Amino acid sequence: MGRGLALGLIVAVVIGGLHGSVAPADAQTRPGSAGPIAPAQSFPTATDARLAGDAGQTRFVVDLTQSIEVRAFTLADPYRVIVDMPQVTFQLPPKAGEHARGLVKAFRYGLVMPGGSRIVIDTTGPVRVERAFVLDPADGLPARLVLDLAAVDRATFLRAAAIDNRLPRESQHRAERDTPPNGDPRPIIVVDPGHGGIDNGTRAPTGEEEKTLVLAFGLMLRDKLEQTGKYRVVMTRSDDRFIPLADRVRLARQREAQLFISIHCDALARRDGGAEGATVYTLSEHASDTEAARLADAENKADVISGVDLSAEPDDIADILIDLAQRETKNYSAQFARTLVGELKSTAKLHKHPLKAAGFRVLTAPDVPSVLVELGYVSNKSDMKQLTSDAWRSKATESIVQAVNAFFHPRLAGQGANPGETAAAPAAPPAGPN
Repeated sequence: MGRGLALGLIVAVVIGGLHGSVAPADAQTRPGSAGPIAPAQSFPTATDARLAGDAGQTRFVVDLTQSIEVRAFTLADPYRVIVDMPQVTFQLPPKAGEHARGLVKAFRYGLVMPGGSRIVIDTTGPVRVERAFVLDPADGLPARLVLDLAAVDRATFLRAAAIDNRLPRESQHRAERDTPPNGDPRPIIVVDPGHGGIDNGTRAPTGEEEKTLVLAFGLMLRDKLEQTGKYRVVMTRSDDRFIPLADRVRLARQREAQLFISIHCDALARRDGGAEGATVYTLSEHASDTEAARLADAENKADVISGVDLSAEPDDIADILIDLAQRETKNYSAQFARTLVGELKSTAKLHKHPLKAAGFRVLTAPDVPSVLVELGYVSNKSDMKQLTSDAWRSKATESIVQAVNAFFHPRLAGQGANPGETAAAPAAPPAGPN
């Protein structure tokens, strides 16, 4: 999305009373998460959604168990309407968001942060939000979120955006930043389960979603790394929430991580063949093959799913500095990737070309060695059998731990560290500009 066209226009703020308090998001869990759970009824519930109208004007209505406050704004390229709201439990009918009508092609919904949910409406072209409001429940009818959309031309859309071109602030999208004990010399490893929240990732023919599979794997990997006592582990997410790609990279840099491991799954359409097995990717401006390019392109679109892409575009000088820093970092990344493939051979089925490179945004931290691990293909029955097996996950995560140990050991041994102690992290390349 180009800078000039990624203009976010806040077009309406709905005034609606918030009846009762919203429970803290960290009191709620989902399958695979680690925290306690609050009763689902403590959050407002969306029970139904419907569309009316035509290609000139379209109304979008969501039934709610109580009134809420919402904010609606539009984005271009692709055209969509974003509706932000407090955390909502979505219990909409199956495939509710897949039915097109009038100006609406489809819509998605889900949790995007603790205490916050979002609806993303894909539109057929540039639109204006003429009205956005919430009706209180009355006369036996539920509370209702109502959004009235009107078709406009692109010039009108961009003129309106120029008046107020502030992107909605996404400061709430902050991954966990638990401050480690002062003076703790152990290396920090960031484990990044891909996707989450409104972004489901790829889906298996049997219904399993990538975001759930990789979260379960990431949590097990975190536990095993921590059990060694050698590392501090930071998760980009430990529950079902959406974290923008730029924030995942930013977290690793802010925590001065010595290693970043992003966990994903892949899928191929039936016509694309029957690939199988795990693959380890490192960052490259030029993908190692067409499959790597396809996958990187798909993964890099994740922020569009959330509605807003806040990744900063550095200026020319920053580009040069980042490039210099990345050259050394890429060497460390490639070293770890080779080590990881070697360890995974004994426990996981590998892709016929298990070591690849592509332009993944999530691997762009210039001063943090980073790899992206595709655990397998959810479109392959054999891979899916492994991905859903606790026994396989245990063996595969143990292999990754062994690769991490091998990656850090030469540097630790050079420092004279005792067993179980960490004297230093790998020598880090110079930090690029923040």
